[in-house]
Amino acid sequence: EDVLAALDRLIYLLGTYDITTIRASLGMYLVCKYIHERTDVRVLLTGEISDELFGYKYTDFAPSPEEFQRESKKRVDEIHMYDVLRADRCISANSLEARVPFGDIFFVRYVMGLDPALKMNRHGIGKYLLRKAFERDGWLPQDLLWRQKAAFSDAVGHSMVDGLKEYAETKYSDAEFEARRQKYDYARPFTKESLLYREIFEKYYPGQAHMIPGFWMPNPSWPGCGVSDPSARVLANYGESGK
Repeated sequence: EDVLAALDRLIYLLGTYDITTIRASLGMYLVCKYIHERTDVRVLLTGEISDELFGYKYTDFAPSPEEFQRESKKRVDEIHMYDVLRADRCISANSLEARVPFGDIFFVRYVMGLDPALKMNRHGIGKYLLRKAFERDGWLPQDLLWRQKAAFSDAVGHSMVDGLKEYAETKYSDAEFEARRQKYDYARPFTKESLLYREIFEKYYPGQAHMIPGFWMPNPSWPGCGVSDPSARVLANYGESGK
């Protein structure tokens, strides 16, 4: 109920129709709302930009270091329209402030200047280089340091995403979905969930879909990444993440 009640306002705050941004933002927005209303904490430490620099689940499928680097640069260049958009709006809308250490410009330049082969998953776990850097001196508990990554929109609970999909199914018949999605030539909705988000977006930002470069999805040109949902759950390497 809290998720559905927040959906309309959240899309207004975000100014996006992107599926994974909205899914992840729902969890983050509600957590930040709780922090604001129930605690005296006003400054948060957040881990945005580590994925863009060190890799997502899907970048395990990068066919070469050069491809990994190209994808990383693309994600960094567009971050203000996806992950950082989510963090900025969800946190600030609840009168909180964020500190983003991985966004330090000198750190970003340093990591982007590393040999991309060092950042690829060659050890059976993503972000190995970053994890290894924190292993010394026991800065983090071992079980936390080496646990599998789970995407935010998955880690907040599979039931939340499944519930959103089920709700969208009740909003449109198959015929209605097909007819209504045809209204959009740019970033055409391809699921009932994506149509639900797009129609709310258009209510507040009519005709402004081009301000987002499209749906955030794994690179479809890579083996293993030709998927129809942005969730890491649909990838073959998802494993134990988020369970």
